[in-house]
Amino acid sequence: MAEKSCIKRLQKEYRALCKEPVSHVVARPSPSDILEWHYVLEGSEGTPFAGGYYYGKIKFPPEYPYKPPGISMTTPNGRFMTQKKICLSMSDFHPESWNPMWSVSSILTGLLSFMMDNSPTTGSVNTTTAEKQRLAKSSLSFNCKNATFRKIFPEYVEKYNQQQLSEQAAPERVSLDTSPDKSSRPVLEKKLESNGEDMKRVDGLKEVRKNRKPFPTWMMLLLFSIFGVVMALPLLQL
Repeated sequence: MAEKSCIKRLQKEYRALCKEPVSHVVARPSPSDILEWHYVLEGSEGTPFAGGYYYGKIKFPPEYPYKPPGISMTTPNGRFMTQKKICLSMSDFHPESWNPMWSVSSILTGLLSFMMDNSPTTGSVNTTTAEKQRLAKSSLSFNCKNATFRKIFPEYVEKYNQQQLSEQAAPERVSLDTSPDKSSRPVLEKKLESNGEDMKRVDGLKEVRKNRKPFPTWMMLLLFSIFGVVMALPLLQL
């Protein structure tokens, strides 16, 4: 059972977090156990974790703040093993380095900072940047499958639902943009009809030229003979 000083300290820290939230960090105690806290770390821009939402737990000992808590992460992230304790100077892996002045906000800020680093530690894993980005993209979907997460962080569930609606609406907008405009159909039809009439006229002219009979050769010779006689008459008179 938690000591009174422990309960008072954790209640005070929760009020402080509600009053002055920490950037990229959300943390709340379990409704049924003040010693078990749930947190979400939001990936920082410019890192492989950007756009990711990383859910995990902090389990405080009854002697807190005189003893350090255990820290674990539930969301696959490419940096730490899931459901395993993470070795940090402010976790129960190193009670000798624990400072009772540290709080929930300082613990999670330190965890977020260490997450952005590549330093190996107990509970860490080594993955590519592409893998971290892939896990970041699917993190919110993964978290929303967890009943405890949905209960404690309803705002993230709402965020996920809005993302799903946006993704479903995107293909519909694309299909509407690419479909022909109804108002332009009559103009297109008129142009097609006009082109069809022009083609008919061209075909008609070709047919007339095709059916036209050639000028007879004997007629051409006769005309040339008459023309020659006419031209020679003045010479004969001389």
